[in-house]
Amino acid sequence: MPYVIPAPAPVSVPVVGRAERFAVNRVYCVGRNYVAHAQEMGYTGREPPFFFIKPADSCLVVEPGQTAQLPYPSLTQDFQHEIELVACIGQGGMNIPAAEARQHIWGYAVGLDMTRRDLQGEQKKLGRPWCIGKTFEAACPIGAITPAATVAAQIESAEIALTVNGQPRQHSDVSKLIWNLGEIIEHLSRAWLLKPGDLIYTGTPEGVAAVRPGDLLEGHVGGLTPIRLQVV
Repeated sequence: MPYVIPAPAPVSVPVVGRAERFAVNRVYCVGRNYVAHAQEMGYTGREPPFFFIKPADSCLVVEPGQTAQLPYPSLTQDFQHEIELVACIGQGGMNIPAAEARQHIWGYAVGLDMTRRDLQGEQKKLGRPWCIGKTFEAACPIGAITPAATVAAQIESAEIALTVNGQPRQHSDVSKLIWNLGEIIEHLSRAWLLKPGDLIYTGTPEGVAAVRPGDLLEGHVGGLTPIRLQVV
């Protein structure tokens, strides 16, 4: 089919052990889904889950064994990292029960939900949408996807960690999610029709902090391909 302007290239992520790649549809993010992180952001308890969306073309795909260049975005003086487990949807649907949710997950990856924290905070204070703080070029780096069957038995208790210039910044494990993977998908699928290719960034533990050009970020979730980026 002809287009009046060239169609953008699809965003795709490498898959461990496969030549085929995972084509990305939407990117969903879960806010404040670890207790200690909620507390450091000024919140407490098991609040109802909430979600925001980033466009697929804001993914920065990190190829296995490479160090990706993460551009420092415009307008901000407080560019912060958030290490996350990413659930990659292979089977869509709406109103998916938590007990059935895991069969909708095709695989898992390590991701970062990067944030222009000062812009986010300014917009919140004004009562305005704060998507400018969360959505920009390369806002959601992601590493290679591991098929779910390979790590399903261990992923929900996996270690999750991030270092900056070799120094620990974030460290926890996936079992400390306030809303677990099944519950996330149950709540999310009430509001949106999940589709194959959707990515769900499941929340970040405590220790979020700013990075500067030159910083080297290394993210890890047990059993998955790690992610490595340098801020430029």
